[in-house]
Formats: sequence, C-alpha cells, structure tokens
Amino acid sequence: MITRRAFVGTLAGGLLTEPLAVEAQQAERVPRIGYRGTFAGPNFDAFRQALRELGWVEGQNIVIDYRSAEGRLDRLPDLAAELVRLKVDIIVAEGTQGVAAAKNATETIPIVMIAGSADPVGLGFIASLARPGGNVTGLSYSVGPEIAGKGLGLLREIVPKVRRVAILSNPANPVQSLFIRELKVAARSLGVQLQLLEARGPDEFDGAFAAMAKERVGALLVVDGSMFIFYRTRLADLAARSRLPAAYGNRADVEAGGLMSYGPSLRDVFRRAATYVDKILKGAKPGDLPVEQPTKFELVINLKTAKALGLTIPPSVLVRADHIIE
Repeated sequence: MITRRAFVGTLAGGLLTEPLAVEAQQAERVPRIGYRGTFAGPNFDAFRQALRELGWVEGQNIVIDYRSAEGRLDRLPDLAAELVRLKVDIIVAEGTQGVAAAKNATETIPIVMIAGSADPVGLGFIASLARPGGNVTGLSYSVGPEIAGKGLGLLREIVPKVRRVAILSNPANPVQSLFIRELKVAARSLGVQLQLLEARGPDEFDGAFAAMAKERVGALLVVDGSMFIFYRTRLADLAARSRLPAAYGNRADVEAGGLMSYGPSLRDVFRRAATYVDKILKGAKPGDLPVEQPTKFELVINLKTAKALGLTIPPSVLVRADHIIE
C-alpha cells in the first residue's frame, strides 16, 4: 500500500529526474553532417581540418555522412534523398547540380553550398547574396565566368602560337553556358578560334578528343565542373596522349597531370564552408548568413607536364604562379 506521502515523494522525484533524463539524451545526441561531395580528396580534408580547428571533431562531437556521385550526376537526387532520410542536421553540397538536388530534396534542412553556382540567385537557390532567405547559404562561384576568360588568356601566353583552342564543357551543368559566353568574348580579344565540344559523361570523352584531333586544335580548355574534376586523371591522360596543352579551373586537375589551372582556391573555399557549418550548429539560420564569393585565386603550373609537351613556360607566367608542380 502506497501512502500519500510516498506517492507525493515519488511524483516529485519523477518530476525532478525527467528533465535531467531528457537533458542527458539531448547532450548525448551528436550532430550529423550530410556531405555530398565529388571526391574525398585534399579539399574535403581542408573542410574537416577547419571543422577540427572550430572544435568539431569527427567521431567525437560530430558525424559526417559522406556520399559521392562518383561523377554520375544522375545519382545526385537519390543521394540527396538518402541524406534527408538519415535526418542529418545540415547538408553540405558541392557544385551547382549538387545544390540543386539538395534543394529539391528538402526545404527545411540547412544546406551549405560549396562553389554552388555562378548564378545562385538566378537558379532560385537564394533570394540574394546578402539575405539568402530559405535554407541555403554558403559559398558561390559567382566570379567564375570572368575567370574562365583569364584562364584562356594565360593558356595563350603559354602557347603564343595557338590559333584554335578546343573548349570542353558539360551541357548538363546549367551554368556552363555562362562560361562559354565569357570564353567567346575572350577569344575574340585574343584572336583565337574556339572549337566547342561537349561531354555529359566519361563515355563521351574519346569522341571529343577524336574531334579535337580531326580539327587540329592547338590547345584545350576544360570548363570547370564536378564531373570533369572526378575524371581529372583520365582527362589529363587523354590530353597527354593527344599532345595538347590543357588548362583547367581547379588545382586538383593540374596535380593529376594537367598543364595549368587558374581559378578560386577551392581549399580556401572548403575551409570557409566549415565556418557556415559551425555557425548553423550553434543556432544561426542559413537564410540570415550572407553568401560569400571566392576572394583568393591561384595559378598552378605543372612543369613536368610542360616538359613532356616540349613547352617552356614564359618567366612572365611563372612569376605569377602561386603553385608550381615539378
């Protein structure tokens, strides 16, 4: 038989211990980051290192669920849906298509974009750079098109006699038309002709390079994109076999054997993305965090590749290089 005093004591004890139990459960929950990446390389390592410096240690107070489309853009919607089903706290998405897939999969989970788009407003990802609104923020690629033109100019400096340059782009990427438009403007001022070629996947690479050989182009510029980055080693090998000096927009392409790249420092961009994750995990709303544009750019030259092609990099270009691979 329970006395009134015992019942009241039991009730009071329950009221005191229940909040403590709930608090303990909440304290034990580790935030989950859903990361939709291109490949787990140096850029991803830079992101994780920046998180550690901010106090987020993977396996201790944070979990990262990494998913890669492995160059197959058609897999992006399924991967984004999978991360939503895992009930992650934040989705980090690389590239225009990656952000679009995440945005279509959820309107509530915060999304941090990395090099998300050359036109994030026009594509409907955000309302404005200063006040994104909604659930998307991060780092855009808004300066990209002009950078493509500068890359073409640097390629012309390295191969001054070139008159015909092949441009390889992926029509599945909705922003690459902006790059092509800028490249046409740059080509007119440089006095070179462009051969525009497309590849939606690796099965179209051989055909594109066969067309380059048929047209006797003197150099190649690969428009920056996640699919091309994933297959960077194969592209570098095809360019080497075709004896084509090739320019890219990403340092990883040059490390894989490409001749040169000019574009934003993606490792710096990936490190900056970690600060967005940190702020959101601490309570900030993504719609209140202004979208940043890249501020650090780098010229990378591969002297080993230049030697194999019989090219001498002009001193005027070398002195501007931020990284030289020998």
